[in-house]
Amino acid sequence: MRDVEIREGTIRLGQLLKLAGLVEHGGEAKALLEEGEVRVNDEVETRRGRQLSHGDLVSLGEEVVQVVAG
Repeated sequence: MRDVEIREGTIRLGQLLKLAGLVEHGGEAKALLEEGEVRVNDEVETRRGRQLSHGDLVSLGEEVVQVVAG
């Protein structure tokens, strides 16, 4: 697991996936979400606009990132 620092209090899931380097672009994020490949706090998430905040865990395959305040 690795930390991804955000400046604001929240970040959208699609933005976090790009910031963390888990996807290259929004289209890739959208496809992975539609396929149920992304989990937030160990639950499948399909909404690219899901708001994440400090402490949330996002996983894609073997990669796990934690949102931390910056």
